[in-house]
Amino acid sequence: MRDELYADAIGEITVTGTVVRIDLVSLSATQRDDTGQPAPEHRQRVIMSLEGFANSFDVLQKAMNGLIEAGAIHRTDTNAENIVVPAKGVQPNGTASRNGSPNFE
Repeated sequence: MRDELYADAIGEITVTGTVVRIDLVSLSATQRDDTGQPAPEHRQRVIMSLEGFANSFDVLQKAMNGLIEAGAIHRTDTNAENIVVPAKGVQPNGTASRNGSPNFE
């Protein structure tokens, strides 16, 4: 079995020639930004070819469309950025949230 890595987000994508570098970040348990929120920390880097990145983007787009169709997330803006957020009270697996924290609404 291979190790798994959790990341909160993609911090940056850098393209150099035919190589794409995707930096994964997680929120720090100890460092804070200027507003007092947890600061993102670099966790790991995924490196792939342009062709691999293009194929991965297609897979991610299909997954995103499936999540939208299932109601797990919804678009908040219809402009070119197509911002999406989890549907209120829905966990990524589509189940209702049972946590009373406003962080999970």
